[in-house]
Amino acid sequence: MKNKLKGVCFGEILFDVFPHQKKIGGAPLNAASRLSSLGEDIAVISGIGNDEDGKTLLNYLKNAGINTEAIQVKNNYPTGLVDVILNDKGNASYNINYPSSWDKIELTAENILMVKNADFFVYGSLSSRDSVSENTLKQLLNAAKYKIFDVNLRAPYYNIKTIINLALESDLLKLNDDELNEICAALNSDKNSLEQNIKFIAEKTNTKTVCVTLGAHGAILYFENKFYRNHGFKVNVVDTVGSGDSFLASLIFKLLNENNPQHAVDFACAVGSIAAQSEGANPVITLSEINDFLHKNTKQ
Repeated sequence: MKNKLKGVCFGEILFDVFPHQKKIGGAPLNAASRLSSLGEDIAVISGIGNDEDGKTLLNYLKNAGINTEAIQVKNNYPTGLVDVILNDKGNASYNINYPSSWDKIELTAENILMVKNADFFVYGSLSSRDSVSENTLKQLLNAAKYKIFDVNLRAPYYNIKTIINLALESDLLKLNDDELNEICAALNSDKNSLEQNIKFIAEKTNTKTVCVTLGAHGAILYFENKFYRNHGFKVNVVDTVGSGDSFLASLIFKLLNENNPQHAVDFACAVGSIAAQSEGANPVITLSEINDFLHKNTKQ
């Protein structure tokens, strides 16, 4: 039996509000849930309101086996809500309520110690939209051993300079192709191909591992100066909410436990695809289900 990896996910935990229901979400929570379900030892650093939504989130995290010691309860700010608008292909756009409790995550000595003792630290760009959480994140990055930056460009809640600074901190950078193009343009890239721009951003930000998701066309992983690719799996998409977070969690799980980058990107694409077949960000997915999916969908 392998030793569990210790991980910390920092940032927004909230409810995604769909036309007919509310679902628990937020990229750090989604990634933490998937990592925990894969057997790792995961904590979340975030904020909730002193309200019913906050209690529901806390109970969810505890039931998912996630360490909630660093979840701060805010009396003056509500638990986060996001209005999710789905188009006819199941792709989502978001209206993210501000200010929310997770915008006001304060730095504590306990949080610094938690990050220092972890094998990896996952952070996103949305948690930097408010200076309180942004300043806390900067301090925690100084304490982290292995830093994983999940780029989520949610207009109008970011500026490109902050994104670049956060990328400069990362050991692993995960983003989609649109985000790659926007950041490369801001860094004055004159490259044309996907692979050239991935190499460009890796060099400019001094990041050794870069993973770019390509929606239905899979993902490409740049790892130790080599490219690994999965061309995607054909599935019936219900919604894409959280599928990228499940992808990232699965990629982290495989990359940090095995020395097989191709298997890691295949596994991550499988989990992201299975998640996209279900409504909401955190469907239950077992290891046997993932392995069966890969067996059926991978050419021998």
